[in-house]
Amino acid sequence: MIDPRRPGRYERIYTQLKDLIEDKSPNLLAAMSTMCAVLHHKMSHHFWTGFYFVAHEDELHVGPYQGPAACQVLRGRGVCLHCARTKETVIVPDVEQFPGHIACDSRSKSEIALPVIKGDRVVAVLDVDSDKLGRFDEDDVAPLTRILSLLQPFL
Repeated sequence: MIDPRRPGRYERIYTQLKDLIEDKSPNLLAAMSTMCAVLHHKMSHHFWTGFYFVAHEDELHVGPYQGPAACQVLRGRGVCLHCARTKETVIVPDVEQFPGHIACDSRSKSEIALPVIKGDRVVAVLDVDSDKLGRFDEDDVAPLTRILSLLQPFL
């Protein structure tokens, strides 16, 4: 575990987001925007927090996010596209070591990407970058997946 306080933070964030999104968000974009804002500002190790939508099998388009300017289109390679293709969470302790990594901002050092699944297909990817190495691990997967479950009514 990277930070022993992180599980408690995730629990509080889930509760806050549930209150903000359930029966209040009018659509998927509003729910995603709220999710990005809360995660980004409550988790100090988040340098960039956002969503990429699957445009087609080889391309993702940026959605709601918080942080520095993002790549608007990801094509052909990268952590997020790998996540979308495999339908699995991808944890990258050092982005320089990930073959085909797309550097939207050279300050990003580690990353986690989680699929947003509707039925049997990935419709988007939650991508979180840190400006420090090794800031994400398996202990982030379950709480972030639980937070993403708040999007299901909109999918």
